[in-house]
Amino acid sequence: MNRENLEKLIDMAAGRLPADLLISNCQLADVFNQTLLDGPLALGYGRIVGWGPDYQGRETLDAGGGIVLPGLIDGHVHIESSALAPARFAGLVLPFGTTTVIADPHETANVLGLEGIRYLLEAAQRLPLNIQLMLPSCVPATPEEQVGAVLTAEDLETLIGQKGILGLGEVMDFPGVINHTNLVIKKILMARKHHLLIDGHSPGLTGPELTAYAAAGIHTDHECSTAAEMLERLHLGQYVLMRHCSSSDDLSRLLASLTPANARRCVLCTDDREAADIMANGHINMLLRQCVAGGLPPLLAVTLATLNAAECFGLKDKGAIAPGWDADLVIVSDLKDFQVRRVLAKGREVARDGRMMVDLEDYTADSVLNTVHLPPLTAASFVLPLAGPAIRVIEILPNNLLTRATVREVRRNDQGEFDPRLNPGLNLLAVIERHRASGQMALGVLAGFGLKNGALAVSVAHDSHNLVVAGDSAEDMLLATREVGRLGGGYALVTGGRVAASLALPVAGLMSDRPAREVADGLAKLMAAAHRDLGLPETLHPLMNLIFLTLPVIPELRLTSRGLFDVTTFQPVDIGLN
Repeated sequence: MNRENLEKLIDMAAGRLPADLLISNCQLADVFNQTLLDGPLALGYGRIVGWGPDYQGRETLDAGGGIVLPGLIDGHVHIESSALAPARFAGLVLPFGTTTVIADPHETANVLGLEGIRYLLEAAQRLPLNIQLMLPSCVPATPEEQVGAVLTAEDLETLIGQKGILGLGEVMDFPGVINHTNLVIKKILMARKHHLLIDGHSPGLTGPELTAYAAAGIHTDHECSTAAEMLERLHLGQYVLMRHCSSSDDLSRLLASLTPANARRCVLCTDDREAADIMANGHINMLLRQCVAGGLPPLLAVTLATLNAAECFGLKDKGAIAPGWDADLVIVSDLKDFQVRRVLAKGREVARDGRMMVDLEDYTADSVLNTVHLPPLTAASFVLPLAGPAIRVIEILPNNLLTRATVREVRRNDQGEFDPRLNPGLNLLAVIERHRASGQMALGVLAGFGLKNGALAVSVAHDSHNLVVAGDSAEDMLLATREVGRLGGGYALVTGGRVAASLALPVAGLMSDRPAREVADGLAKLMAAAHRDLGLPETLHPLMNLIFLTLPVIPELRLTSRGLFDVTTFQPVDIGLN
């Protein structure tokens, strides 16, 4: 802001000049004092000027008796998990009152490295949604993974100082921190040198090891799923990012432990949310409804999603209604349902009654297309020979991202191979390196998925984003794999030797540039077909469960393109026990 505009802003605040916009017929959420103030609210130059009956405005917006909140902030999100390119994501969440997101781009970065991060930065600058990126700390998540890029501390340092870079993203390699592995320690030192915030990711970590992890300067954690985990991290001075995502609702398990004394160190986040889920239920405003329904005072809930998040991430002039602060604002009907009427970004109305009021610029660089490269494959590629019947099996747990490492006695065919159709309740799982067509792939056995008469394949697979396919037929698994390659990335469902449903995700093999409704409808058809045609149980989220099976930082057992990985020991393991 130049001197002339600053002087005019001061004059507006003093009542000597009319404000640019006056929001009338409203109350204001005062998150500092946990109370409501009377309007009207005056705005100028994209900032809050002041409030009260003495202000005048060149334009007036009638809030219809609504309550004005600071713009809602998502403390940790992977945009890629919505399956939407940035502009489409912005157009989806802005009408629900989310005006700022803290995004970790390690999904795109695992596919495209620095080029992928630069694409997201460029796309973000064209949007009214304030997207702040955390530099991905674990590309790859572990040395066992094969990814499209490897990012060192020196690589990440080249982006520091660029607009939109906020800190160092979730440090998933917590054993590397505790045992001071060179690569991760160098990234932490780089972040500390530049006074960057550092996000955490430490599921199940406790005691001295958690203390050591926090001592490295790691500022937050979004992986708390129990009250004990939450309270221990709060005791150690970390912020707890309370998560409700499409496949896990940690927020409901943590609410009972939230008190006025510790609430100031808690933030709301979505982590991984699908487009259909957001369209049906809302975004951060949905989490506010959940907090209030769980007994949290409404203004305290609002504080979690505004001031707390802004303070946690050092977002200057955001998170509250105060003179001189950014006019990122949400007008809601009440403090129970949080139905959003209007949304303003820096004083400009961008959404009204669930619809965008401004055009969003689509931006897709050629460098983020055509990223799925597969080797020649045949049905024989999906045959798993076993030395004996006792094997390690990945067991999916309902409504949870965790898996269980189990040992099963399986039936083999006459050639000594695992045959899913001889083993009801078990599926063959394959992970195929898809960045360089190296031919590297691994096979495993999956329990708790319950897929019958077909196959399901995805190019979205945290965090390496290699191609994952589960099925009970080698021929169907091959067809599903080839269909994902033909699409340039996405999802494919095969049954009876034909492709029954698919969805293209051509941007990095992770996102679509199509409208959110179209993507949501495509996902809905896939989900319906998975339950109907493949017999997957209703207690499972077929896609979300499948795409997390490769993530070797969430216990207990995972499959990467190099083989089985035991997260509890952080070591590769053989499938056979004989």
